[in-house]
Amino acid sequence: MLLTSFYPVICTPEIAASKDFYTSLLGFDVTFEADWYVSLKRTGPLPYELALLDHTHPTLPAAYRRPVAGLLLNFEVEDVDAEWERLVVRGGLPAELEIRTEDFGQRHFIVADPSGVLIDVITPTEPVGGFAAQYVS
Repeated sequence: MLLTSFYPVICTPEIAASKDFYTSLLGFDVTFEADWYVSLKRTGPLPYELALLDHTHPTLPAAYRRPVAGLLLNFEVEDVDAEWERLVVRGGLPAELEIRTEDFGQRHFIVADPSGVLIDVITPTEPVGGFAAQYVS
């Protein structure tokens, strides 16, 4: 299979609030917008895409028309402490996981979007102990 694109689509009852979250806080731009679907793109050295879909829309098979659950999106950034300050301290987003450094090689914190999707904001760190050997080059 030759991929030309790959992006997650979040099935949500919170289209407008989620669009505002990803555009105002995480730097995405709207590339298509309807009341039932919003396509988002973040440009830069690597473009990133994300879409939001009304979970009741008939484009989904009937058995799968339910809101997202159990999804975690990782956002790797250059300075996680600056993002903690911007999003949680000054921005007022509730932290679902307080900022901390993990032995397996991350400094991170977690917030949630309006649909309950967890957003894990991460800066890689040097793994300690036996974790370094678990990384595949």
